[in-house]
Amino acid sequence: MLFKLEELKQLFTKHGGNIYDAIEINCVNTDSRVHAPHSLFVPIVGENFNGHDYVTDAIKNGAAAVIWDEKEELPNSIPKDFPVFSTEDTIKGLQQLAHYYRNVIHPVVIGITGSNGKTTTKDLVASLCSSTYRTHYTSGNFNNQIGLPLTILSMPRDTEVLVLEMGMDRFGEIDALTKIARPDYAIITNIGESHIEFLGSRAGIAKAKLEIINGLKPEGMLIVDGDEPLLEDIHTDKQISIKTVGFLDKNDKQIIGTDITVDGTTFSLNNGEEFDVALFGKHHAKNAGFALTIAEELKVPVEKQKEALRNLKHTSMRFELLPAKQGAMIVNDSYNASPTSMKGAIEVIKQMEGFSKKIIVLGDVLELGSYAIEMHRDIAQAVTEPITHLYTYGENAAFITEEVSKNNNAVSNSHYATKELLLADLEKELDKDAIVLFKASRGLAFESMVDQLIIQEENEEQ
Repeated sequence: MLFKLEELKQLFTKHGGNIYDAIEINCVNTDSRVHAPHSLFVPIVGENFNGHDYVTDAIKNGAAAVIWDEKEELPNSIPKDFPVFSTEDTIKGLQQLAHYYRNVIHPVVIGITGSNGKTTTKDLVASLCSSTYRTHYTSGNFNNQIGLPLTILSMPRDTEVLVLEMGMDRFGEIDALTKIARPDYAIITNIGESHIEFLGSRAGIAKAKLEIINGLKPEGMLIVDGDEPLLEDIHTDKQISIKTVGFLDKNDKQIIGTDITVDGTTFSLNNGEEFDVALFGKHHAKNAGFALTIAEELKVPVEKQKEALRNLKHTSMRFELLPAKQGAMIVNDSYNASPTSMKGAIEVIKQMEGFSKKIIVLGDVLELGSYAIEMHRDIAQAVTEPITHLYTYGENAAFITEEVSKNNNAVSNSHYATKELLLADLEKELDKDAIVLFKASRGLAFESMVDQLIIQEENEEQ
């Protein structure tokens, strides 16, 4: 049980139907198609749909009550005694309910934002906290104005630690999310170029990410990338407890060295401890550093910290190593991309030992606006030996190939008009000496190419 209907009366003073204390709500649901007994249905209004049109379906699928936009007319199909709570805006009503429930359960809340690495850092923090505490955390990409409240409202009542990822593409969005969540700890993983189309500059992105402190509890702590100059000003804010993580010796938690193998990344900290994380790349050592700072604050034993990092389960399509045809190895990093994360992924492939063919398949980075051509050309600076082959697909990815072709003849490079043509050429290079990186923004659906190359376990069993 999440709560009883009687509790909603104090949040939504306008209500109708038969509301009494015995009615229990087990979940909050925004999809009328989902079978959800004893649920509270919250109809969302979007550009091309109106969830209020489907309230009858939600009731058939188990809804016990509904939050209703008072501007919408109640259909006759709703029983007269059905509990209805009215609000001016159902999304704001959902957020209000999530804030209330967060305060009722009162877990330690950790909010995470950043241009790159926030989902991986969320997975790392959740893994470390789960070793010691009952932990609930963001699933998939439930990190926006609807997803974050739903994550909070799916939290079991015995939750001790709540880990929330916060996404945004415009000013004001992190501000709204952090005020719903009221984090005890906030992490800013880095400042990249994601959503620069809407925020104007990296300085604008930094300003938007720093909105996370607006909801931080007065006694809370902010943990930031201490190597990032755009976050230096916040270090002088005496009102906030701040810890820094990074490679420079000025950081509170300094990463001393990294070693990348086919099993993951080994790194040491300035406290003398060495850790192994089942992720690939220096940047993931820093992401692990954020999580280890939280673990330290929450007094997670060091041995449990080490075990949690070694056995990490992380969100799919983020640098997944997958066996492919002809013995090749595929790195599926097709969940999303920014110029910074793309260059970082290329650097990781360069550092991985045991492969004489290092092949990268790159696609467009979206939402760069007028910066798109310049930033795609800049990605080409990372495409150097020991990379052996570059394949690109997408309108702006063509500029990566064009730049590599001009500046680096040692890397074989081709741009393709279709994925089919790209795959046809790529398959000719697949053998046990090849490792292949797939990296692009989510909108290009690069996983469709990965699926055609990897060895499917289900097919093997059949």
